[in-house]
Amino acid sequence: MINGLLGKKIGMSQTYAADGRRIPVTVIEAGPCTVLQLKTVATDGYEAVQLGFGIKSAHRVNKPEMGHFKKAGQGAFAFVREFQTAGTCAVGDQFGCDMFQPGDRIDVTATSKGKGFQGVIKRWGFSGGRASHGSMFKRRTGAIGQSATPARVVKGKKMPGQMGNQRTTTQNLVVVDVRPEQNLILVCGAVPGPKNGLVEIRKGIKA
Repeated sequence: MINGLLGKKIGMSQTYAADGRRIPVTVIEAGPCTVLQLKTVATDGYEAVQLGFGIKSAHRVNKPEMGHFKKAGQGAFAFVREFQTAGTCAVGDQFGCDMFQPGDRIDVTATSKGKGFQGVIKRWGFSGGRASHGSMFKRRTGAIGQSATPARVVKGKKMPGQMGNQRTTTQNLVVVDVRPEQNLILVCGAVPGPKNGLVEIRKGIKA
């Protein structure tokens, strides 16, 4: 058995609990994912399983990749990722969203939305300076250096720069509903990334 799946973020929706409460959810198309390769300690130095997700046209795949995909006999795949495994599985096996159940806690990893180059107020939540006439300090960073000791800018200083577009994991999201016939998982919580973006869903390590 594997500890996660690949999926695609569809968008936001809502559902209702048994007591009538409205629950906002993120819809994720999870699987089916096909086992492409088994990593072992003897051959690779670690144990893992390589999964493929998403359809890709054969003419957009080079020959080495196509030879790798043919071992599974399920065509070409757009995304390939590795997951930890516990138990036995074989090349060509498929896993779907039915491996999760309502109430499960999951961790979702994706590339967050890119915000471009931003200042410290938007990027880090700085309050900024006075807006009065002539202050010259409304949205500026402020002092960043040190005096004679250590006479430099320390590493990690919160500065303007690229915001977003980085690998992000949101932990302990709750699975509200699972619909295997549609390969859908409804998740309560903030899932990183844009619509139609690739997401990695794993069983929560802090559950």
